[in-house]
Parts: sequence; structure tokens; C-alpha cells
Amino acid sequence: MNAPDSVKLATEAGTCPVNSHNEWDPLEEVIVGSLEHATIPVNHLTFTGNLPTKAAKLYWPLAGMRYPGIIADPAKRELEGLARLLDREGIKVRRPAPVDFHYNAKTPFWKSKGFCTASPRDGILIVGDEMIETPMAWRSRFFEVYAYRDLLNEYFDGGARWTSAPKPMLDDRAYDYNYTPPKAGEPMRYMLTEAEPLFDAADFTRCGRDLFYTRSNVTNKRGVEWLRRHLGREYTLHEIETRCTQPMHIDTTFVPLGPGKVLINPEFVDVTRLPKVLKDWQILVAPEPDPLPPSWRFYLSLVSKWISLNMLKLDEKRVICEESQVSMIAALKSWGFEPIPLPFMNYKMFGGGFHCATLDIRRRGRLQSYF
Repeated sequence: MNAPDSVKLATEAGTCPVNSHNEWDPLEEVIVGSLEHATIPVNHLTFTGNLPTKAAKLYWPLAGMRYPGIIADPAKRELEGLARLLDREGIKVRRPAPVDFHYNAKTPFWKSKGFCTASPRDGILIVGDEMIETPMAWRSRFFEVYAYRDLLNEYFDGGARWTSAPKPMLDDRAYDYNYTPPKAGEPMRYMLTEAEPLFDAADFTRCGRDLFYTRSNVTNKRGVEWLRRHLGREYTLHEIETRCTQPMHIDTTFVPLGPGKVLINPEFVDVTRLPKVLKDWQILVAPEPDPLPPSWRFYLSLVSKWISLNMLKLDEKRVICEESQVSMIAALKSWGFEPIPLPFMNYKMFGGGFHCATLDIRRRGRLQSYF
């Protein structure tokens, strides 16, 4: 059967392989990231400007090198452990194609080595049956989505819609090279300008017909407005204001756990300033993350201590979470959830947690409003 015929039949039968409207419907198919050929990003503002000071100093001389096995191998084992757990739960697991990110990518305006495919959540936004390639702000991630092209073609042939936001130029006009993180009490400022639409999918979280987002160092106002116009009147976008001084991605700030329940980061979110549509929702306040033993590994982390919020829901009850975060596990149980602890702290060095490391392709559910 040729591709157009298969698309027609899949659409008529309602069997589109892509179907995900929120963060909690029963998970049926997911992409899990990979660390094959991972490369340390070059010294550009978007990378070094988002790092803790200690980590930035350690990474500076290593820019453009392949990640050594002592760093990558433990994280690879954790990714494989996650994939095996999902498979045991009856969830179809897909992986990106291997790409060697050590080679320079070039455009008319710049050249840069790549990064990795550890976080499929960032470059593709799933809204219902639509796959949206996002205009990411990191030059080192410009061609990252190509690792998913075989999968995207397969899903497209199965009836999914496939859209790409305007491919950004990422020339120097896109960045404020005078950027420094704001200090306490100073107005928020960002390293991105409004030269062109830019956003990561991980700055958005879905609750049916309502999407919540944070403006950040990888998502600008023009990017949000592009998505708002693209999705049209069927969806409403709500901003979650963050007090994080180096914001990047919503999934350590505002985490919907089920209909009527959302987990918030008390350091980054002022509950009194949440969107009014949440007035009838139960606001769950995350416990302080449990401290980790001192280790050079955690100085190299690309994320904050609040990565404890970065979890993957399998359904309305079950949630995969970091096994070292005993306070979070206890809190989840007290709220009526069933935590599934798994080790994942080595993955922090590549920029995330369980939510970042996955992209839910299909969840069993339909589009509806929860407000």
C-alpha cells in the first residue's frame, strides 16, 4: 500500500498513531531519548549563560568535545532503564536515529557543533494529532530534529498532521549578548530578543484545550504568539509567571498531574498570581528537594535542584519519579498517586528528568476542556 492510501485509511478509521491532549491520559506510545554521539555544546550565550557559575567554568574548556564515557555511560544506563520500565508497562517505546553531533553544522550565518538527542520533549510539540517542530534557540540544536525524521514520516504516513514553525536564522540579532541573570528584586530579563519567533516545546504543558507556558531563555514572546495564532481559537494559552532568574522549561515549575490537580514549585511560582482558570484546581506545593551527596557530577548538572518535579505520568495515578527524592515520593503518595521510583540523577548533566527524556506520542483519551 502506498503512503497516500495508508494515510486515507488511517484517517477514516480513526487510528492515527499520534494522539496526546494532556499529561495524564493513559500512555500508549512514547519516544525515549538517546545519548549516542553526545557532544558538549560550544561556548555560546544560550549554553553558558544558562549554567550555574560553577558548571560554566568547568564546561568552558571542554566545549565541542565528545562527552567522555565517565559522564555519558551512567546516564545512558539510566535512559535504558527507563525504556525497559516503560516497555514492561506495555508502552510502545521508540528511539531517535543515531546522529554524530561532533561535526560542525553550518548556515549562512554561523557554524556550530551539535549537542545530543537526550531530550525529545524540546524540539517537537504534540498537540492532539499534530506534530509541531519547534524553532529552538540553541544553535547547537538547530538540526537535532532530523534524528526524529524517520519517526515523523512514519507517523505522518499513519495520518498525523506535521507542521514546522518558521525555521529561525539564529543570527546575532536573536540574542542579547549583554545579558546577565537578574539579581533578587531586579526586573526579569532574558537572553533572547524578539527578532524572530523562538520557543522550546518543553516551555508548554497541555491540559486539553488549555496550554500553559513560561517565557524563558529559550522561549520569547514572538514564539508564544506564533503558536497562539497557529493553534487558533480551539486552544487557549495561559502564561505562568516564573521567579526563576534563569528560566528554561516549565516542567520544573508548573506540572499538571491530573484533572484538577497541579504541582507547583514554591520558589518559582507565586500562587496568588496563577491564572484565574486554576481557581477551582487543587494546587499541590512541591516539597523542598532532598539534598544529594557532594559529587563532581552534580557540579556539571545543567538543571536546578527542582528537577525533582520533572516526572512522567503513565496515567492519572502512576508517575515515574526520581528514586533519591524521598520527600517527593512521600508527598505523591499522600496526594493519592502511585509513584514509580527510578534512578535518573546522572541524566541531569544532559539537561532534565523523566519528562524531558520522553515525548508522549499517543495517550488514550480525547480532546476536552478541564476548566
